[in-house]
Amino acid sequence: MSPVAMAQRTFTNPIKSSGPDPWVLQKDGWYYYMNTTGRNLTLWRTHNLAELATAESKIVYTPPAGQPYSRDLWAPEIHSFNDRWYIYFSADSLNNRSHRVWVIENASPDPMQGDWVMKGKIGDKADHWEIDMSVIDYKGQLYAAWSGWEGPTNGRQDIYLARLKNPWTIDGDRIKISQPDLPWEMHGDVPQAWQKNGEVPKIYVNEGPEFLQHSDKLFIVYSANACWLDYCLGLLTYNGKGDLLDPGSWTKSQNPVFVQAPENGVWAPGHGGFFRSADGKQDWMIYHANRSATDGCGDKRAPYIQPFTWHADGSPDFGKPIVNVAVPAPIAK
Repeated sequence: MSPVAMAQRTFTNPIKSSGPDPWVLQKDGWYYYMNTTGRNLTLWRTHNLAELATAESKIVYTPPAGQPYSRDLWAPEIHSFNDRWYIYFSADSLNNRSHRVWVIENASPDPMQGDWVMKGKIGDKADHWEIDMSVIDYKGQLYAAWSGWEGPTNGRQDIYLARLKNPWTIDGDRIKISQPDLPWEMHGDVPQAWQKNGEVPKIYVNEGPEFLQHSDKLFIVYSANACWLDYCLGLLTYNGKGDLLDPGSWTKSQNPVFVQAPENGVWAPGHGGFFRSADGKQDWMIYHANRSATDGCGDKRAPYIQPFTWHADGSPDFGKPIVNVAVPAPIAK
């Protein structure tokens, strides 16, 4: 194989120079990619993720000015259900307290074509603050997981789960399945710029929940601590027997399952997502991380991807962040 051909099939992390809250969906040999832009919903696609930085891209949706979803668009995810495409994204109109999740739909076979139509806000009955929604079809039933506040303004971010009656409507009540309650989840000092009158308030964070299914096991991987601190990934495991909406059906791992590697120049890895290679044989994770301990929560966060394996008990083995080495890309179509 020529050096040029080899270069086309490998990459080094980060796979793009910037891209907070990255997401990949692999479908029919295409890798569809999204990340937070803050202003619009941009979709990339490629047959070869090693070429993501130069992949075809298109702004598929720009919210009209003055709408309750017109500002601070975060954490977009593209999904496909019942031969239609859906993008879930968090947005607000005035400030963070108005953040909710919104859904757009496209009936075209090609998500880069056709019209994206606003289906509306997807939330619980009491209209609580929410961000970072992801959705799964589990045994023929749609479920959504997201990060939310227990009250209207308490600021502590918990993980909630709900059943869906269709891809844009919650069916029934939201159920809290995790809150920051372990020592490693509670490193919540806020940045100095947010402090007032010398006070150092705490914000404890569980966010970015992502479903991960392996054989007969179901997990939710979530981000803990905070993006300006030692962000890391935690794990919730479904016991496989009870109702998914019963908090007792989920067990939280007592330690994080993926942490930063300052010795490799990787800080605050979080907001992980998961996909399979086009040949269906390899499991991959995507996450964002910083290249400095002081990079914070802005556009310095860049996307990293790497393969992962499984422990003997069926739980994911994410290893350590991989950086500065050539990695064979996910199998291309």
